[in-house]
Amino acid sequence: MTTYTPRRRFALFSLAFIWPLLGAATLAQAQGAAPPPQVTVVEVKAGKVPLTFEYAARVEASREVQVRAQVGGILLKRNFVEGAEVKAGDILFEIDPRRYEADVAKAKAQLQQAEAQLAQATRDAERYTRLAQSGSGTEKARDDALSAKELATASVAVAHADLNVAELNLGYTNVRAPISGVTSREELPEGSLIGTTGDSSLLTKITQLDPVYVIFNSSESEVAEVRALLEAQGIWERAGEVLSVKLTYGDGRVYAQPGVIDFASSGLDPETGTLRLRAVVPNPEHRLLPGQFLRAIVMGVVLNDAIVVPQAAVSQGPRGQFVYTVDSQGKAEARPVVLGRQVADGWIVTSGLKAGDKLITEGIIKVRPGAPVSIAAAAPGAAKP
Repeated sequence: MTTYTPRRRFALFSLAFIWPLLGAATLAQAQGAAPPPQVTVVEVKAGKVPLTFEYAARVEASREVQVRAQVGGILLKRNFVEGAEVKAGDILFEIDPRRYEADVAKAKAQLQQAEAQLAQATRDAERYTRLAQSGSGTEKARDDALSAKELATASVAVAHADLNVAELNLGYTNVRAPISGVTSREELPEGSLIGTTGDSSLLTKITQLDPVYVIFNSSESEVAEVRALLEAQGIWERAGEVLSVKLTYGDGRVYAQPGVIDFASSGLDPETGTLRLRAVVPNPEHRLLPGQFLRAIVMGVVLNDAIVVPQAAVSQGPRGQFVYTVDSQGKAEARPVVLGRQVADGWIVTSGLKAGDKLITEGIIKVRPGAPVSIAAAAPGAAKP
């Protein structure tokens, strides 16, 4: 059994009593020496923020016409490659013209006959007028001659009209493209007997692909928001000039040519509560095809005096979103905020911040409300709109 002298027992007792006090003092010293967390802050500024509105969209041809025969006959020739691009005025089909050439020749002969009859009636009217004036002829004979001249004049006019119709029908034997665009397949092959009614007159279709229409629907609330913003700026009446439409493909690629909105339906769709909008988009290389689905991004709307905060600066708490700011004493303050639309640089804050506030953007995880913080650096522009 180990025995301790009185001096050694005193030393052990003193050590057991003092050791916890030393540990507590060391811990307190360590805690007191911990520096405040370093954070990055920016000064909140208000300014103009461009807004965008994105929608699912579908491409439509700006024009699609049916090419039909206006005269009947045998279809002699097709002068285009199916699916190729044609220009307005190009001769697409040729119909047997012989019957219509004969009609033109007949109409010309009838015109000559009518003109000859008019010349004879004119001479007769002049002769009977002289006879009536000299007393050698009757007034009735003169009146009959004048009436015959008028009838002959009308016959010449009719003959001219018949000739115009005959020449017009002859011209219709060359079926021309009414618009520029891309053709479909031919509906009837060469050698077919075609008519002027029903399916027998349909020869092909032409789709105009430059420009194209892009159709999309906007919700009632977004339409009202855009209108209110444009009216506040006094440019609602020029909305078609101010707003532009950017198109993106499904893989994120951006179509090079922007479009402009040229049409809005007069009312909301009763089933969806949306407003149909249409944009006209140049398509010189035919990269956009009817039926294609894209994303339409409407640009040109600007929100004035807006505050935007980075997404990293926003935290979620039991009572909603909040941000940390630094007060005049260098302490962190949790500030509840109301967020609006998300934009390229972050979130628009509609309530809870004002210009001049110092917003913490980095180091948030170490921050506690009411605790002092050390401002490490500023990030210019991080909280700018």
